[in-house]
Amino acid sequence: MARKALKVKCEKQWKKANNEMNAGKKVEKSTRLYNRCKLCGRNRGYMRKFEMCRICVRQLASKGEINGLTKSSW
Repeated sequence: MARKALKVKCEKQWKKANNEMNAGKKVEKSTRLYNRCKLCGRNRGYMRKFEMCRICVRQLASKGEINGLTKSSW
């Protein structure tokens, strides 16, 4: 539950910051903004390209659900 609440809080902060940037204002406390995984809400190991954490990327890659990405194993 706590992780979901943080995920919602983070999304609200990003929306507010985007609105301020679009209005031409400087974003206050921009260093406090951080990325979270769209699926699980994890903030560490975040991959910007996929907007997910490394764990979710690995799981989806092994299932073949991410186009153009395959999990290598040898």
